[in-house]
Amino acid sequence: MEHYLALGEKESEAKKKIKEAGKALDAKVIAKYKVFTESEIKVLVVDDKWMAALEKAVKGEMDRISQRLTERIKELADRYVTPLPILVTETETLSNKVDAHLKKMGFIW
Repeated sequence: MEHYLALGEKESEAKKKIKEAGKALDAKVIAKYKVFTESEIKVLVVDDKWMAALEKAVKGEMDRISQRLTERIKELADRYVTPLPILVTETETLSNKVDAHLKKMGFIW
């Protein structure tokens, strides 16, 4: 139990140090912002942040479109793998078999 309490205290101290370090880092960042020129700010905001986000979004959209196009091509290839003349021949053969079975059962058109 004592060991657990000691670890709890260490965790508390660590969280406190992290919080203080975060505040110090924020203060340094704010101080650094004050010395940036307008062109440096544009580079940071536009080039580093926005352009990277746009590039990632465009790449993701292109990947999604490419995958969907590939899926659709596979669907079409599966659908049209058998040529039409073969399908017509098979349909005629099967129709003749059905007609023969219907005649055996006494159904005549």
